[in-house]
Amino acid sequence: MRILVTGVCGFVGSTLARAWAESGAHSLVGLDNFIRPGSEANRDALKRLGVKLVHGDLRAPSDLESLPACDWVIDAAANPSVLAGVDGKTSSRQLIEHNLLGTVNMLEYCKAHRAGFTLLSTSRVYAIAPLAALPMEEHRGAFRPRADADLPPGISAAGVTETFTTAAPISLYGATKLASETLALEYGETFGLPVFINRCGVLAGAGQFGRPDQGIFAYWINSWLRRRPLRYIGFGGTGHQVRDCLHPRDLLPALETQFAAAKADAASRITNFAGGAPSAISLRQLSAWCAERFGPHAVDADLTPRPFDIPWMVLDAAKAERTWQWRPVTPVIAILEEIAEHARLNPAWLELSAPL
Repeated sequence: MRILVTGVCGFVGSTLARAWAESGAHSLVGLDNFIRPGSEANRDALKRLGVKLVHGDLRAPSDLESLPACDWVIDAAANPSVLAGVDGKTSSRQLIEHNLLGTVNMLEYCKAHRAGFTLLSTSRVYAIAPLAALPMEEHRGAFRPRADADLPPGISAAGVTETFTTAAPISLYGATKLASETLALEYGETFGLPVFINRCGVLAGAGQFGRPDQGIFAYWINSWLRRRPLRYIGFGGTGHQVRDCLHPRDLLPALETQFAAAKADAASRITNFAGGAPSAISLRQLSAWCAERFGPHAVDADLTPRPFDIPWMVLDAAKAERTWQWRPVTPVIAILEEIAEHARLNPAWLELSAPL
């Protein structure tokens, strides 16, 4: 099978492409516009592994005309920040062009070549207001839903399921991903294309570009090791906010199963893939791990709320196990250790991936 990976020189795209290239399982084509600081760092490694790289922008249909025909597209290209379009660094129009119009162009490519399509989507398609209003309690330095609370449909202590509401507001970023999901499903139904929507929790691992608004695990560990300033933002400045953690290489078995099950029923088209509750960790707990690994470092408190932030986001991936016989295999501690070792070997990593 020939697979086209968009955003191939980003963290997720390069991780998947590298694994496939090293195994020889598939022929690979990668598309990237190299607009993300640090993406050039992955180019040479992928070329050495035999990945055919195309320098192009998926927002420009003419850039896609030179792409060879492929059997499947993994859409890993996106602006991944929930603050995109509102932080003064990226315009709302740019966000929509990257995350929505780019998806439309890739769906047109799939239509022309009869290719399958997998959209790597996000947990941030789920509605912000009810998530922000969840009754929380602190437990061992982390938020969790209060044990005696009456939780809304689609949420339990195990996390947020695919049935939870996606009603606005979900942020401009979340809206572009949700709209992309809808269009992908419509293209699949209308033109008879195999389409899957994989909603991922926070993806993390060695080589991820770290910034405060994205790649938080890499940013926190690299910053702690280099004694850079760090802040707990919002939620009383406690650092109790929680996210789950997933290594992108853990997606590989699920993707292979989806390739082979291209005619799966409509109910299996949207699935959460995440580390779930076993991998959930708060910033305060991450700080405790960093302190034990690297020594003490002060973290400031910033009580100012950040737009679209929520105290707890853990995805329930039980459907992935039922439908695809999938479970995450890389524990959160192994992910943190991998990032820490990469940080040790790459002292200028934060500068490499910093905004220009």
